[in-house]
Amino acid sequence: MFIQPLDLSNLGNTPGSTTGTSASNATDPQASQDRFLKLLVAQLNNQDPLNPMDNAQMTTQMAQINTVSGIQELNATLKGMAAQFSSATALQGTSLIGREALLPGDTLTFKNGQGKAAFSLEGKASDVRVDIMGTNGEVIDTVQMGALGAGLHGFEWDAAGIDPATVQGFRVSAVDGGAAVDTVSLKRLSVDSVSFSGGSIYMLLQDGSTRAYNDVLAYM
Repeated sequence: MFIQPLDLSNLGNTPGSTTGTSASNATDPQASQDRFLKLLVAQLNNQDPLNPMDNAQMTTQMAQINTVSGIQELNATLKGMAAQFSSATALQGTSLIGREALLPGDTLTFKNGQGKAAFSLEGKASDVRVDIMGTNGEVIDTVQMGALGAGLHGFEWDAAGIDPATVQGFRVSAVDGGAAVDTVSLKRLSVDSVSFSGGSIYMLLQDGSTRAYNDVLAYM
């Protein structure tokens, strides 16, 4: 009796298996190996003693099942990593709610009679001041910041009794021993909510705009 080589494509549909379990077992490397060994033993028991399977054919079939099992294990590992990444992304996104996103810009945001913004210093400064500018280009008020180190700095301005519509923005002046220090003005917006799309985090900010996580320079 001539026995055909094992058909690895049917490892998930062995006799006696049910529809409910075959789908899950087909993706289980251990189950696939067990079915392969059962088929191999059955083939060896029923082969023609005068024309047995040669060693090369058996080795090839064993190499095939090892390859299939390795791919299944790799797929399972990748799926697990993808699930962990999605969970980490969701956790990272929700942790941003209530924090403040820093974006390029020289305007203030207002809440409860207080204006706020931020700036970055390229180097240390012995004296830093922030001028609050009106819509006509005039200086409404000045916030003295004193000496500051390089990096990000936020500030708040008491805007009680002032209509935010009359405020154009702010201007930062920084010096160190008489030499000017470069500055970058930043808007400071609270993160009200987050959403997820295509594996990316999107944030609804205080001003009603939606920004991707990577669009934000820093968080406070």
